[in-house]
Amino acid sequence: ADIKVFDWDTILAGTEQFSFSNKVGRGGWGTVYKAMLPPSGQLVAVKRLSTSSRPKSLNIFKNEILLLPKLQHPNIIKLLGYCIHKEEKLLVYEFMTNSSLDSFIFGIHKSPLPWSLRFKIITGIAQGVVYLHEDSGLRVIHRHLKLNNILLDFDMSPKISDFTIARTLTEHQCTCELKTSIVGTIGYIPPEIFTGGTFSVKSDVYSFGIIVLEMVSGKKSFNATYKEPMEFPLHYASKLWKEGRPLEMVDKSLFGVFLADEALRCIQVGLLCTQNEPKYRPTMPCVLKMLQGQDLEMELRVEQRPQIDDDDDDLSSDSFNADDGLVTNATFELDDTLER
Repeated sequence: ADIKVFDWDTILAGTEQFSFSNKVGRGGWGTVYKAMLPPSGQLVAVKRLSTSSRPKSLNIFKNEILLLPKLQHPNIIKLLGYCIHKEEKLLVYEFMTNSSLDSFIFGIHKSPLPWSLRFKIITGIAQGVVYLHEDSGLRVIHRHLKLNNILLDFDMSPKISDFTIARTLTEHQCTCELKTSIVGTIGYIPPEIFTGGTFSVKSDVYSFGIIVLEMVSGKKSFNATYKEPMEFPLHYASKLWKEGRPLEMVDKSLFGVFLADEALRCIQVGLLCTQNEPKYRPTMPCVLKMLQGQDLEMELRVEQRPQIDDDDDDLSSDSFNADDGLVTNATFELDDTLER
């Protein structure tokens, strides 16, 4: 699909000079603003990339404008265009009325998502990832799937966003090695990234499984305040599954209003997707079939989960800053420069 080159003055007017009132979010690589573009009044989201680290922001900018226009699916965010002005680089996307999934599960919204919507969203995310892995013709590994990168449109349909660190595999590639350092968000990163430094489509499968368990339980996959293993949804789900009482992990804010069959299916899918060995995880087409109710013969190995060491500074928060090597707060994005 063609993308538009936007005029700087149009962006300035639409964001009201990047006013605080138009700011809707901030990520590792920049700030997102709501904009009503003149003269049509089209509502869009503008990501203003940070100018403090030019080589990284340039790589991210290139990655999105080269990849996203080739991806056309109802569950993938649309890139409408971009703007370059002096040192400024901006990406313009369709505007998502209902913000991120994170804000509904953990954030500002007071009323919890009903189960029917949660299941619809889980299925929609799965359809989007199947498209990336199998149907886009590009074999895309997203590498940064998490609740905060799932945006919701006016009817609460999910759209996968943030392709800043996505990679494509060649026809004969199964895995890809990290060029330099680990990239991602603690809690969503699969074990093989830490132990072997390789990623594959099964890395996305792991992250998807974590998303599912978070949505079922209403608990974050990682929180610096967690002290006991059972506070982590993955540990908790594994324990309850072994004990034959998995439905006890369902979010208490639902007050028992959910379909047990669907919830059980989601918990099983979440555990299958997060198995330590990538080869034992299902592919995303298999995941989608299971969510849709098909019975597939897959062995669930309820494994000993890695213990969280309270003395390990690198895991004491959910973020790592590549510039100073210190743990900070949100997500960590390191020096993997997206080289093709």
